[in-house]
Amino acid sequence: MRKTAPLTTFAVLALTGLLSTTSDSIAIASEAAPQESDFLTRVQRLTFDGRRAGEGYFSPDGTKLVFQSERDETNPFYQIYLMDLMTGETKRISPGTGKTTCAFIRPGSGDILFGSTHLDPQSEKYQREELEFRASGKERRYSWDYDPAMDIWVADGETGALTRVTEATGYDAEASYSPDGEWIVFSSMRDAYERELTDEETKILDVNTSYFGELYIMRADGSAKRRLTNVPGYDGGPFFSTDGQRIVWRRFDTDGLTADVYTMKTDGTDEKRITDFGSLSWAPYEHPSGDYIFFASNKLGFSNFEIFIVDTEGTKEPVRVTFTDKFDGLPVPSPDGKTLMWTSSRHGEGGQLYRGVWNHEAALAALAASPVRGAEEAAQ
Repeated sequence: MRKTAPLTTFAVLALTGLLSTTSDSIAIASEAAPQESDFLTRVQRLTFDGRRAGEGYFSPDGTKLVFQSERDETNPFYQIYLMDLMTGETKRISPGTGKTTCAFIRPGSGDILFGSTHLDPQSEKYQREELEFRASGKERRYSWDYDPAMDIWVADGETGALTRVTEATGYDAEASYSPDGEWIVFSSMRDAYERELTDEETKILDVNTSYFGELYIMRADGSAKRRLTNVPGYDGGPFFSTDGQRIVWRRFDTDGLTADVYTMKTDGTDEKRITDFGSLSWAPYEHPSGDYIFFASNKLGFSNFEIFIVDTEGTKEPVRVTFTDKFDGLPVPSPDGKTLMWTSSRHGEGGQLYRGVWNHEAALAALAASPVRGAEEAAQ
């Protein structure tokens, strides 16, 4: 299945400099608090089709975008799509059956990594049931289910042929490649299915499967799997740092109510807590400069997610980036660091992908002016 967005939309992106731009320095007045326009300009919506789309990631050369979207009339769940950012040509990468999530493009090859349940024989049944539920007019709050049939797959960048790289029972997803393309870091709940659980753990599994989420690393072919974390609560959403020496991720508390950003070495040592924000802070991604980390948080209200930045050592208080109603999250900078892409529902219902010119100098200035983390509490 192939769909093509209007060429004019993408021509505008190219002509206005969203695809390749020199920095537009916008000075932040010393007396005024920063606003969204200080950090982001020329904001454009990238996706329009389907009920929702989001969690987009750039190819290493910045010319393509892989993302997930609900746009198939026969399947209400996310599927994975690849978009050419110059022409708008979009094609589906995943098989079209079951649920998918968390795609990422491998540096050096164009292979595409993603999680999928398409081998589950119940997939089509679940699709029909979900379609029937939506047709009934009933509504429920959106939530992610950690399907134990979810495994990690790789689609060949040239042929599209699929290779399965995880096979354990339990949710395997949220995977990404190292900068050299040799390693994959991912989140898995396999631990809940590979050992005998205590009575208390069995009760937890029934109501909060994500409690058992831990981080693992493996080679790009799926070999040499090794567990990196071993802490109660959900560890997930991992990415390698720009230099490939560390991993950034988010860790939920045991109740799943708050989360913070952490980093560690790729061998699982030297854990550092980067935020202590008293809220749900997740979806961290490092800027290519290595100077700071983007993340999303509902610090300002339970359902009001906004994008923030924090220095990579976590010494300063986070700085707010987006100031628009509804959801703004899953921030990802382009490989050259000059644009930022994120998922937003600022247009209405259902998330879609947006991109804007990113002001790196303004970000550095705002972080420099931000107080030391915990300074206010210490002064009280």
